[in-house]
Amino acid sequence: MHNNYKTNVPEIDDKISSLVNNHFSSENSDILRQIFTSVAKVGLESSDRGEMKLLNRNIKELRYAFRIFSEYRDVRKVVIFGSSRTLENQPEYQMAEEFSRKIAQKNFMVITGAGNGIMQASNKGAGKDHSFGVNILLPIGQKPNKFISNDRLINFKYFFTRKLVFLKESDATVLLPGGFGTLDEGAEVLTLVQTGKSKPRPIIFLEPEESSFWNEWNNFIKNKLLKNNYISKEDLSLFQVVSNVDQAIEEIENFYSVYHSIRFVKEKTVLRLKKPVPDEIIQKLNTSFKDILTTGIITTGPPLKGEVKNNEYMDLHRLIMLFNRKNFGRLMELIRFINKNVS
Repeated sequence: MHNNYKTNVPEIDDKISSLVNNHFSSENSDILRQIFTSVAKVGLESSDRGEMKLLNRNIKELRYAFRIFSEYRDVRKVVIFGSSRTLENQPEYQMAEEFSRKIAQKNFMVITGAGNGIMQASNKGAGKDHSFGVNILLPIGQKPNKFISNDRLINFKYFFTRKLVFLKESDATVLLPGGFGTLDEGAEVLTLVQTGKSKPRPIIFLEPEESSFWNEWNNFIKNKLLKNNYISKEDLSLFQVVSNVDQAIEEIENFYSVYHSIRFVKEKTVLRLKKPVPDEIIQKLNTSFKDILTTGIITTGPPLKGEVKNNEYMDLHRLIMLFNRKNFGRLMELIRFINKNVS
């Protein structure tokens, strides 16, 4: 596809090749050539100005977002969702502020939707130095809260590109009680992790002890979705309902205590770890989690060719397996088992 993806207009294809070869790094020349070709194809195939404006707006907004976050890629981040209507005197607001303040003290950064309510509480708790705001431009004119620096504020016209940035740039998701938007974000992240379209992460539904908001939601999940086989039992391992700030922070810290990241290299799945896994633990993994392997066993190993090519975390330890890329709830259980049993 890389070589065959062209406009089939020789003059345009030659100019794209010349532009890429003369002005950009050869490392990404294949991708850049496809990007420019896609833009040229839109110009050739469509006369709809609305479609062009849609494409133009999204490319510009994503480019800007990637640039803003690029300086902080080595810092873990938590994205926090919740109602914009929550008032400062409500326990949910105070809980969001406390959580953000404490997670920032653990050297995590916080991402919110930049608005009022839970978003404001979270940015306030984390402070401007540890906050990002990913704002949505609405007809009603949602204004960003005052606890975000202008150089950490990103505005989006469309929800779908905004959602992409929320997930791409964060390592954990925390949701406090909220309305349609909060429920939408919760369902989105669960779906993406469940299907493997987003990498494993802590997903925490956080509420005050006196609240029953997420517990009632969780009962609906179990009584309606699970009992009717709309989800699998293992999918319940994708998330946790928590009513204590310190417990929520502990869950996030524990998730990354040993586990670092995941990488798919062709048919192989690589778990990159901060510590080596003893042989006896590997034996237990192969006994307890053989159901999620297509074949073979879980083994240790050096970085794979695809990782070496990009110089990806060469100093980390690795577990390599032929994961079926289906049972992601069980994969979450495997990661938690490693974190709990490797010291």
